[in-house]
Amino acid sequence: MADLTLASAAIGATPKMTPSPRPTGSLLALDLGTTTGWAIRGFDGLITSGTASFRPGRFDGGGMRYLRFTNWLTEIDRLSGPIGAIWFEEVRRHAGTDAAHVYGGLLGVLTSWAELRGVAYAGVAVGTIKRYATGHGNANKQAMIDAACARGFSPVDDNEADAIAILLWAIETQGGLA
Repeated sequence: MADLTLASAAIGATPKMTPSPRPTGSLLALDLGTTTGWAIRGFDGLITSGTASFRPGRFDGGGMRYLRFTNWLTEIDRLSGPIGAIWFEEVRRHAGTDAAHVYGGLLGVLTSWAELRGVAYAGVAVGTIKRYATGHGNANKQAMIDAACARGFSPVDDNEADAIAILLWAIETQGGLA
């Protein structure tokens, strides 16, 4: 979904709609989970990536991981932003109930955070990302890490490798537009 701009508004003329070439601001890609992988293309084109842990502490209430995630998004937006679009791995099936709950909570925070700020966001299927990065829709974790390394990155784990793959996929196939 590209932002559209009105190119002709003369009376009697048919307006010509042209898509914006790329989102304004930074492009953020996320692999949501307790250890969230992230990759961001800044406004200068530089790509940075890493992981962020949202594991609750011993004395934390149930909502603290989501408050930390909200604060983390705000800080990324402040330091590298403004964020123009967010792409995330859209998981359809989880191996465990806890992972599904964490993913759903983080996704709820992400989408509400983006809606409040008018930031475009979209999910991309796990198989699509794996196929893009490795050529196989069911690639394992090590294959994703190897694929990121082959593109010149040094991910610390599969979460970061997935985020890098999402970012590169969004840039190369969608022009970065969510």
